[in-house]
Amino acid sequence: MHTTGRLTASSFLQRWRLPLLGLLVILIAGTAYLIYAKKSSADAQEHADKDSKTKLVFELAAIDVLKSEIRDLNTSLAISGSLVPLNQVTVRAKVGAEVRETLVQEGMAVTKGQVLTRFDAADLRARLITQDASVDEAQAKLAMANKNRNSNESLLQQKYISQNAFDVTNNSVELAQASLKSAMAQRQVAQLALADTEVKAPIDGIVSKRHVQAGDKVSLDSPLFAIVNLSQLILEMPVPASEIPRIKIGQLLNFKVDGFGTRSFSGQVTRINPAAESGSRSMLVYAAVNNADAALKAGMFAKGSLLLEKSLAMPVIPLVALRQQNGKDVVYTLVNNVVQVQTVKLGVRNEDEGLVQVLSGLAPGAIVISAKLDAIKPGSKVSLPKVEAKSDASMPSMPTKSTATTLKG
Repeated sequence: MHTTGRLTASSFLQRWRLPLLGLLVILIAGTAYLIYAKKSSADAQEHADKDSKTKLVFELAAIDVLKSEIRDLNTSLAISGSLVPLNQVTVRAKVGAEVRETLVQEGMAVTKGQVLTRFDAADLRARLITQDASVDEAQAKLAMANKNRNSNESLLQQKYISQNAFDVTNNSVELAQASLKSAMAQRQVAQLALADTEVKAPIDGIVSKRHVQAGDKVSLDSPLFAIVNLSQLILEMPVPASEIPRIKIGQLLNFKVDGFGTRSFSGQVTRINPAAESGSRSMLVYAAVNNADAALKAGMFAKGSLLLEKSLAMPVIPLVALRQQNGKDVVYTLVNNVVQVQTVKLGVRNEDEGLVQVLSGLAPGAIVISAKLDAIKPGSKVSLPKVEAKSDASMPSMPTKSTATTLKG
């Protein structure tokens, strides 16, 4: 019995050894798989946590973003030119005579009708006396001719003289009348010549040049004084012929002149020269400038801008904020601190200010990325500064280089 029992246990062990070994292998493999799976899950979780920690969040500086703002946008053309008086005159001698005295000098203000200089009038006064005598003589001859005609007319009625004799007497009256008219005309010329010995200012203005001194002998039409009126000036601006189609009468301009600091002056286009200047492809444009205080002087050089077009109030952004995507104009906007692409339709551009008008696609107050940040793409998360945006007034001076930094976790 004992032997039989041992044989039975031995055979039992031999019978179940393989299944037990298989079960052990399965247990070992399962344990290994569980350990591997747990480790893989832990690694995956660790990688996920690491990825979430290392996902880029861009911190933007105040100069990298702005809020779109409603405002008008003007396009202008840079201009420069010289200021010339609208009214200027050179006073010339109307008689030949010696200058007795000059009453004004360069830089002095004069009014219309004010005496500028006087000539020696002795010769012209004597000539006027002679002409007065000629008029008196002609009047006496006319009176005698009228008396003779009246007498002969009575004789003709009584038929004491012929018609021919009366006609001769009547003709004498007509000749005497003509002589009187001639004498009176000569006297008027002498009177004008005597009056011209006092040279008067033809306009209000300032004496810019004096050509004569007391004692000078001047001839007819000699220049005496140059007078300019500075209340109205003309800015003569050479403009490229290619820009002329955009210039219209009535357009406004602003300019500055050296020596006046930040003071700005204004004008309005009044004329456009129809021919280009010889030797250049520019045409002269003339603008009227009000100079009531006479601050500006003739010959000063001015630099400024001519307003070509003024737009309606629309959202405005800097040109540096524009991007191209699939041939369309787009901007990067921020919605809940996430970068989004927004297609926009553009209007007026102002290259000088670096601004462009947005006709559609951008709401007022939308936050726009204005810097070229290569690392930031649509869907990127960003961190905004405390001051989220700058006003549009500062957009022209906005730096184009990014100051964005990348944060991890």
